[in-house]
Amino acid sequence: MAAEPRACCRAVLLGAPGSGKGTQALRLGRRLGVPAISTGEMLRQAVVADSELGRQVSDVLAGGRLVADELMVGVVRARLAQSDAGAGFLLDGYPRNLRQADTLQALLDELGAHLDAVIFLRVPEDVLVRRALLRQRADDREEVVRERLRIYRDQTEPVIGYYRERGLLQEIDGDRGIDEVTSEALAAVSNGRAA
Repeated sequence: MAAEPRACCRAVLLGAPGSGKGTQALRLGRRLGVPAISTGEMLRQAVVADSELGRQVSDVLAGGRLVADELMVGVVRARLAQSDAGAGFLLDGYPRNLRQADTLQALLDELGAHLDAVIFLRVPEDVLVRRALLRQRADDREEVVRERLRIYRDQTEPVIGYYRERGLLQEIDGDRGIDEVTSEALAAVSNGRAA
């Protein structure tokens, strides 16, 4: 798919593990001509590469826990400073809690930028567990998946309210075909940019 002509697009994709954020981020990034930035993927690659960052986070990821806010903001700041993110980005996996949402806002303020939209992919929990187990990644054992969902409910769900209060949240039913979700997400980003 060719990138569509667009105004600057800076968006966040929210949703529980297994909701399809990564898939949608890649599809939307291609369509909008902006990088899809997956903090989870960046961390997993660091673990595989046995980098300093990877050594710091490998045990945390294996237990399904969240990486410390201070470390994550450094990862995100470095990635957003890269030239390909200057015209826009889709963040997948960040922010994961209210403190990170505040930190992201401060980082965007430093860059003289703002979010255009926050897309929340809503998917029932039984579907999330099934999807995660089908992926068969090394860290997708059922107990780890359920722990991730518990942490998501405790720490990440409040971020949905944070962005709803700011008029940025676009909620999408993520329990549908990939193309349907992409279409609605593209419309949501366009609506956000127009607001």
